[in-house]
Amino acid sequence: MQPLPDIIEPRWWTGKLPVAPESFTIDCSTYTLDDKMLSRGSALGDRMNALFDEIGLVYLTNTGLTDLADMRRAAKLVMENEMRYEAGANPRNDLEPNVYEVGAPLPAWLHYHHEMAYVGTSTTMLGFLARHAVSGKGQTFVSDNVKATDAILATEFGQKLKELGLCYHRDLTDRDAFAGTEEIGVYNHWQQSMMTDDPDVAEQYARDHGLDTEWGPNRLLKTRYYVSAYEYYPPLDRNLLYSSVADDGMWFDTWPKVQHLPYDQRPLKLTFGDLSEMTREEKALFVDIYDRYGIPIDWSVGDVAIVCNWRWAHGRPSIHLAENEQRELGVLIGAAFERVGDLDNKW
Repeated sequence: MQPLPDIIEPRWWTGKLPVAPESFTIDCSTYTLDDKMLSRGSALGDRMNALFDEIGLVYLTNTGLTDLADMRRAAKLVMENEMRYEAGANPRNDLEPNVYEVGAPLPAWLHYHHEMAYVGTSTTMLGFLARHAVSGKGQTFVSDNVKATDAILATEFGQKLKELGLCYHRDLTDRDAFAGTEEIGVYNHWQQSMMTDDPDVAEQYARDHGLDTEWGPNRLLKTRYYVSAYEYYPPLDRNLLYSSVADDGMWFDTWPKVQHLPYDQRPLKLTFGDLSEMTREEKALFVDIYDRYGIPIDWSVGDVAIVCNWRWAHGRPSIHLAENEQRELGVLIGAAFERVGDLDNKW
């Protein structure tokens, strides 16, 4: 199914790099990635942490690694603590212990976003591990969020986001309601998102994560989360943009088995905090702000990237592979933090 003409398609970047890739890339061909080098305090680990502290982004190339467990060890030189992917929107499964699949079909483009911005417990950083890759296909893009924040605050829309905040609306289906049927129109079941089969436990878990809850027909779990469009980032002592159209029905514009649904029936919706709707022009600007500061990451097998979830947004275009091609990233989710929203006088 082809996207409709009025769909806002991301362009991902302008062709001009906001940050030189060599500033965050480490060519690991000069290291021997043995047990000693993959242990904290190694020369590689020290270099990675210095780059991450400075830029919020580290990209390892030419690692020679093929096993996800070894790639995870490399990522954990920076990512000391990890969290379980709980109350998340995407239907992620484990590829390895604490290594998740992306949780999205390859033909769907994934708008720039900050991971788990739609719940009270978010994550500090992400790790991406390239188990299978095809050069020139399946790039991930990261967007410089410090620059994006400055740009959006200079607009009337950015000031409106600052004033009104946001409400994230999510509809989570009941797995049992689709037993024995093809899951048309399904994004994620509450059983998988909340990691329980008990509706009372799921409801309480959602509330513990700052969500308002309501049950709909066929045990549809409807949640709302009210929060700032920005989030305070302590290392820079300032508020940064922490939201995008990825949490709106737009997320499904190219999503198989969901894209056919009218917007008012899609599993996600994003409104201002007073529940007023964003205009198409406002959503287009939201997309464009991130596109202006995008950088492509062209994966090779064994590549590892660690991305600060405040300082960088991430996303990717649709991916269409030939029959003999594979593209698979493992995902690590870093330490949890409780969202505080924006702080006064930190603009």
